[in-house]
Amino acid sequence: MGHYKSNLRDIEFNLFEVLDLDDYLGKPPFGDVDHDAVLDALREVERLSREDFAASFEEADRNPPTLRDGEVVLPDAVKKSLDAYFEGGWHLLGAPEELGGFGAPGLVRWATQEMLVGANPAVFFYVSGILMAVVLGLVGTPEQVERFAKPMIDRRWGGTMVLTEPDAGSDVGAGTTKAIHVEGETYHLEGVKRFITSGDHDYAENIVHLVLARREGGEPGTPGLSMFIVPKYLVNEDGSLGERNGVVATNVEKKMGIKGSSTCELTFGAGRPAVGYLVGGVHTGIRQMFRVIEDARLLIGCKSAATLSTGYLNALEYAKHRVQSADLTQMPDKSAPRVEIIRHPDVRRMLMLLKSHSEGMRALLYYTAWASDQERMHPEDESFMRHADLLLPLLKGYGSEKSYELLGQALQVFGGSGFLQDYPLEQYIRDVKIDSLYEGTTGIQALDLFFRKIVRDQGETLRGITAEVMEIVDDGPEALQSERLLLGEAVEHAQAHIGVMVGHAIASQSDAPELYKVGLHANALLETLAEIVIAWLMLRHAAVALRSIDGASASDASFYRGKVESARFFAHHALPKARLRREAAEREDGALMEMPDAAF
Repeated sequence: MGHYKSNLRDIEFNLFEVLDLDDYLGKPPFGDVDHDAVLDALREVERLSREDFAASFEEADRNPPTLRDGEVVLPDAVKKSLDAYFEGGWHLLGAPEELGGFGAPGLVRWATQEMLVGANPAVFFYVSGILMAVVLGLVGTPEQVERFAKPMIDRRWGGTMVLTEPDAGSDVGAGTTKAIHVEGETYHLEGVKRFITSGDHDYAENIVHLVLARREGGEPGTPGLSMFIVPKYLVNEDGSLGERNGVVATNVEKKMGIKGSSTCELTFGAGRPAVGYLVGGVHTGIRQMFRVIEDARLLIGCKSAATLSTGYLNALEYAKHRVQSADLTQMPDKSAPRVEIIRHPDVRRMLMLLKSHSEGMRALLYYTAWASDQERMHPEDESFMRHADLLLPLLKGYGSEKSYELLGQALQVFGGSGFLQDYPLEQYIRDVKIDSLYEGTTGIQALDLFFRKIVRDQGETLRGITAEVMEIVDDGPEALQSERLLLGEAVEHAQAHIGVMVGHAIASQSDAPELYKVGLHANALLETLAEIVIAWLMLRHAAVALRSIDGASASDASFYRGKVESARFFAHHALPKARLRREAAEREDGALMEMPDAAF
């Protein structure tokens, strides 16, 4: 039996029963996609994920890519999984129609991607390069779209985002890779980049790198960075491939997890010029690259949620069949029958932690995707864009941290067996840890949330979301009264927590060390806001379930009951922590920052 287990019922519940996807299917800008087509796509991708795509999950981990003469060679099993994906045309699903895609709504794209990245995250990264083509379609010149973006989709070319440098790390503005102007939009790039996902491989006939580099004379920091198209093979005017460009993989990292993903060091301009083309003919590299970064952060949030979900479902199946020990109420009776471990209170507690958080993260993922769809449908209303922007660090930051933490609980359900490679949990844990580091660490996400998403717009977007949260607090189902009360109290604690941090930020204008107090509690604020939004979404789900349970089939009635209990458990388990975090922020004296380094 394969390792991957989807939760297709909950995916469909999110899309059709909560977020009303049917209301905008087939409407501009989403082409002619209808309800039945979406269902067919979801069910076929679920099969593809569980069978063909998951087939190389272990092989890619046990026999990772190798570097031979400057080219990364993928295992045959990985290529077979990629063939199944591309031959089914699934790379076209979310691509816009003007680039030859189907133009499906973001909700549909992320629902299919959840299953694929949950089944085999390392291999999925090879196909996620399609995003680079979509970004080029938005910001490239017409000639760049024809020469690079369209072939990336039509001919399955790879794509990468190339930011990180060995000595710069997350400080992108400290990058030293330079771009030397040749003529027109043509430059030669020189430098070394590191940690480049899918930086090289022998599956695609070409790979298009989107590279941030500092043009000659460019100012310090991120304003001096421009984005360049640097293909692995040069592309002739007629679309045929020319000679090898001067960008070469000089190392493949040996990693804790996602070993099947070729994480490369790329060297530009060693031995031959690395020819690059200025994207869009304008020097706005960091702004252009953020279109890629924001989508990549959503993908990492999706990956975290998907891995936690399949980890939970694997643990649930094991707990239903593993017989061990007597029921707790009969333990003194040595002759009492042994029971399935799902009957043991501690196992049941762990399973509910997993269920509630995996469903909550899925709800946050799809609500964020829904807000992005609304932005595309109603570009005149900026509130949807701001909503999605604020939710992104919650999804990526909180989701990545909790998935790593809670997959340890899923392994615990298996006991000693979970530590073995007989079950996928040990690989899930290794594969998911990177999520809290990818595309900005959790600390970076928390500072981004506070300074860019809350302070910069003076809390306007957060107030808009809070108003929606308070609607269910003030006028939700009577059956959820205690949970609604907990949510309202958590909102009050979050508002006070924000007030404390804003006070420190203001005080730092005359007393700079006050800003340290913000840094010490930014992660805690991110956790609180994420749990409030997730609890709100789960109570919305529970309200739908309560309305639907009467007259439902036996299986649906059990599903709806589970949605209600999941929301209740999350509210009672997670929301009380908001008070503790607020009180810690209020008591902060900054002593940790005054402690001598030597004292550590």
